[in-house]
Amino acid sequence: MKMGSPPKAPKVMILPDYSQVALTIHSNQWLYRALLIRGITKVETVDGVPPEYAAAAERYFGEEQGRAWVAQMTCISVRPIWVGLLDFETRFPSAIEAAMAGL
Repeated sequence: MKMGSPPKAPKVMILPDYSQVALTIHSNQWLYRALLIRGITKVETVDGVPPEYAAAAERYFGEEQGRAWVAQMTCISVRPIWVGLLDFETRFPSAIEAAMAGL
């Protein structure tokens, strides 16, 4: 998994390579879904970004600011060592499962 960030962002400044991190990517609509990731980081400044990333930045920020956003990008890679999924249909957090079971 890769994420882009400005090079002077606090997360870039405090994440040395090979740090252990945890991420959650979730939806905002019921039935909630969450992807849980634990992994190891690698932080590097890259030249250029994938075209779809540049297009998304321009669509979100506008043409000029979007180009400036991707002009110098730091890439944070996370190599997953554990992945979990909560979909609130078939998989629940353990505390909710215990409560539903009457424990």
